[in-house]
Amino acid sequence: MPLTAEQATLQVQDRLRALKSLIVEIDNERKRNEPNITNMIRLTKMSNDDKSSTLNHKLKTLYKVGLQDAVQEENLIRQALAKIQEIRNIRNERRIQARNAGNKETIRRGALMKMLQISAQTLPLFVSKPGEKIPPLCGCIPADNNYVAKPGDMVAALVKGLEDEENWILAEVVQFISSASKYEVDDIDEEQKDRHILSKRRIVPLPLMRANPETDGQALFIKGTTVMALYPQTTCFYKAVINGLPQTANEEYEVLFEDPSYADGYSPPLFVAQRYVIAIKQNKKVGGSSS
Repeated sequence: MPLTAEQATLQVQDRLRALKSLIVEIDNERKRNEPNITNMIRLTKMSNDDKSSTLNHKLKTLYKVGLQDAVQEENLIRQALAKIQEIRNIRNERRIQARNAGNKETIRRGALMKMLQISAQTLPLFVSKPGEKIPPLCGCIPADNNYVAKPGDMVAALVKGLEDEENWILAEVVQFISSASKYEVDDIDEEQKDRHILSKRRIVPLPLMRANPETDGQALFIKGTTVMALYPQTTCFYKAVINGLPQTANEEYEVLFEDPSYADGYSPPLFVAQRYVIAIKQNKKVGGSSS
């Protein structure tokens, strides 16, 4: 049953209170752990000169305690991130309800570009636990074959434009029509205001999580991979080659877009967020030059 504005507000407030409590717990946990970390650093330096079994035993004990403390802190951080995602989901549900009621907000292009940038930067970060499998739609990991994107999800959509040319655009799912196995999507570009009915093969779901390069580098495209990437300050995807990988969770891919106006056929290096870099669809025309 759809949420009323009052219900959504109450749910957000409830999660904000829980989030505040978790942040306090995280801060207290870090303060509690600091003396143990300080002792570990001090004894580790001493062990360079003192190889006694007594010192090694003390260090092992401190490391064991430090590991337990780190696990506890990690659990609290994951709980806090989950609350943030719940708040995002509630707000997105309300936005979709408003759109379906005909109250779609008009966003100016500059604000839209900023919104897309923030959306990519705040996409949930997946940090795997030891031995944990990276889930679909994290980084470069594709969706399962039977996956169906939900209303409000962002996708790349292959649409026909003027003179029947085909281009990949950034779009938002309105609904999946299961009886026809087709998606109804809105062009994210407010200037177009186009709605399209497209088969599943013309839709590529965008990542739902960023991959952490420091723990899950295998969920990133390797250098030299041909991909589709959202050209900066546009809402269209174009063919590009990965030229550099993000080294931290906050960095972006460095890509070279195919562009015949340059002597070597590629644009200078440009940066594109993980959310807007996806595997190329085979046997389909991908958007042309970025102009």
